[in-house]
Amino acid sequence: MRVLVTTASRHGATREIGDVVADVLREAGHDVVVLDPDDVERVDGYDAVVLGSAVYVGRLAAALRELVDRQAEQLAARPVWLFWSGRLGVPAMPVTEPDDVGVVARRVRARDVRAFGGRLQRERLGLAERALAAMIDAEAGDFRDLDEVARWARGVARELEVSRGGRPAAGAPAAAPPARPSDPR
Repeated sequence: MRVLVTTASRHGATREIGDVVADVLREAGHDVVVLDPDDVERVDGYDAVVLGSAVYVGRLAAALRELVDRQAEQLAARPVWLFWSGRLGVPAMPVTEPDDVGVVARRVRARDVRAFGGRLQRERLGLAERALAAMIDAEAGDFRDLDEVARWARGVARELEVSRGGRPAAGAPAAAPPARPSDPR
């Protein structure tokens, strides 16, 4: 299957998560194209899409939201998975998902929505970002679990194989039923 992986990332940490997803999907035999959301003109040339975004000031990145605004109908017409990153610290904060995650998930009919840990490197932040990080007492560090990302991506690959009418590879666990996007009210 031809799969688009598009990830909005300001400092690169979320893009690295998207790269892990893309690598796993390629290893599973899919034709994967990786683009920034601003570079996606249309999604109708893809069989499936994985959307990813860092969370900034409690919202998905503007570039991802704009892509969804431009292509919502086309996205909803194919299998879509959504992930976001930005949880920092131990325990991971924020505990709840940003409101627009549920909105985007419903608009694109996401099969699964997953939150991953983020990375905060204060030295790479601009002045306004440093001020915000200090104001909310955000813990610096790399809280991403790339093994967890790869496990999730393998689940996506299995679902793609099943939706294509195939069967998971011998010895591969069956795909779990897709999780329902959360419904913030």
